[in-house]
Amino acid sequence: MGLRCGLVGLPNVGKSTLFNALTSAGAEVGNFPFTTIDDNVGVVAVADDRLHKLAELVKPQKLTPTYLEVVDIAGLVKGASEGKGRGNAFLASIREVDLILHTVRCFENDNVIHVEGFPDAMRDISIIEDELLLKDLETLEKRQDKLQSQAKSGDKRVKDALDVVTRLREFVENGNKVRNFEMDEDSAKVVKEMYLLTDIPMLYVCNVSEDDIPDASSNEEVKKVREYAAKEGSEVIVLSAKIEAEIAELPYDEKKLFLNELGLENSGLDRLVRIAYDKLGIITYFTQGPKEVRA
Repeated sequence: MGLRCGLVGLPNVGKSTLFNALTSAGAEVGNFPFTTIDDNVGVVAVADDRLHKLAELVKPQKLTPTYLEVVDIAGLVKGASEGKGRGNAFLASIREVDLILHTVRCFENDNVIHVEGFPDAMRDISIIEDELLLKDLETLEKRQDKLQSQAKSGDKRVKDALDVVTRLREFVENGNKVRNFEMDEDSAKVVKEMYLLTDIPMLYVCNVSEDDIPDASSNEEVKKVREYAAKEGSEVIVLSAKIEAEIAELPYDEKKLFLNELGLENSGLDRLVRIAYDKLGIITYFTQGPKEVRA
């Protein structure tokens, strides 16, 4: 069974370009907000050298990697939690993913429109994460009201759930993400039932210009995202969506040559898929035989 990752970010930050490179699915790419109106969904194989080494030994008829399902969720905007843009639909799509790939534009380009006027990584991250928090707060308020009414029956389980929701609502009202809320096993069950957006693990994807790839560590916007992600206990992948799209179209041998010319061992997307897979705490196991080697 594949795992579902959602590409999330403001309009025109490079999500659809990344999606196309990841999945070769041909999603529409354009230079205006909401090029992606409906969610694009694709499947991407998880690169794993162990699978290929097994295949060299067994020489099967078929090789089957494990995979991730990737969803290109149309760009969120300020006010999405109130239904602006196509906010409610976008936020509902995020609820269905196992991992959020928060894509942030970290380069200037006068030819690519930015919905907020100009790129600012931390402002853009704040816009998205504030909308997720506001939607979670709305969900918590509704659940609290419902539990308060049910608690009149004296049911201990309902009272315990109300206590968890009340404490979590206060935690979120102070600007904290649900994933940082301390929970025991019983509390976690109550929280899980609400499918809260800021409870979903997040990985930050910095989309930089082609010129930044040789030394992306010098990009000031990337530095800010790294510092923020470290505080959040998350990770950062730095790549150029444009270069990744070019790499994705190359045959395997040419891909390696191109990466060598850029001074890279692996493509950004290979690293992204591997870290996304690991971030979910998944272990790969293998089966092998003359007909198939499968991850």
